[in-house]
Amino acid sequence: MAKPRTRRRRVVTGYDGSDHSLQALEWAMDEAELRRLPLTVVHAWQWPYGEAGEDAGDRGRAAAGRVLRHGADCARACSTIVEVATDLYEGPAARRLVELSADAELVVIGSRGRNAPARSVIGSTASAVAAHARAPVLITRGTGPIPVPLHPGPVVLGLKDTTGGEVLEFAFEEAALRRLRLLVMHAGHPHHLTAWGVAMAPLPDVDDSARVCREWVDERLAGWQEKYPKVAVDVCLSTTAPKESLLDASAKATLLVAGAGRSALLSGHLGLMTRSLVRHASGPVAVVPPAAGPAGPGGSLRADLSGSGPPTADPRQHGSPGSMSPGAGDRGR
Repeated sequence: MAKPRTRRRRVVTGYDGSDHSLQALEWAMDEAELRRLPLTVVHAWQWPYGEAGEDAGDRGRAAAGRVLRHGADCARACSTIVEVATDLYEGPAARRLVELSADAELVVIGSRGRNAPARSVIGSTASAVAAHARAPVLITRGTGPIPVPLHPGPVVLGLKDTTGGEVLEFAFEEAALRRLRLLVMHAGHPHHLTAWGVAMAPLPDVDDSARVCREWVDERLAGWQEKYPKVAVDVCLSTTAPKESLLDASAKATLLVAGAGRSALLSGHLGLMTRSLVRHASGPVAVVPPAAGPAGPGGSLRADLSGSGPPTADPRQHGSPGSMSPGAGDRGR
């Protein structure tokens, strides 16, 4: 079993006043309460270069400060047990969020920001942060208050041969914090099947193939189930394409968990599977970086982040986020 992640020091969220960022703020507050960590609310702004005078910069800074204060005030109004700090940054939002991820337990960001094109599924800031962050990145979906279903869905994890221990740990921890079931989905075939086309050996029995797959999954999960004995685990062995299975499962999931992929470590880009899940999942997606950290020498962090605009910016009952309505006060933990 992989070495568990080192405990980080805070939850970080991007806020720009948009409805998408307000939902991200609600998720971030929920995570901070569950993990008993402080929250840092971040707002990034950029100098209006088209304006000649310094007054333009002063006005931009003042306006950005008001947006940031509004986000922090909303957070403080909803909880009396979470310490809320603010971070006002002049420059690309993605760059600042990646910087702060170095000592964060989790980064929470909306799928789109105020400046994202109307038809955009996921904004450039969310894409860049998910690919480069040094901490898990939770990307929320949609606007408005987060629904609180009577029977919330599970945390869903897609398990592959290359899934790292840091991804498994995050999924188990999230399920434990929210008191939810963990659904582990595996869409693979036993390795011995790949030799059939070469040797023309008799095709293995389907039941035997499923048994081999299940034994492999159980072996991967065993150590984590010992560490999180209260997490109920369901295993789904899918015969359909893994991407389609996970996208279907995301419709009823509280959270879909995916690894950033090996390409994030080598080139600074999300793996194809994770990129598709981030773009098309019906609900929130958590992207967990490789244990070795962010993109390696092949990735160009500055190039990817320089053009990104402002960000879209005790366990809870039933394990779902609560309301972010200002004035809610202590959540009655």
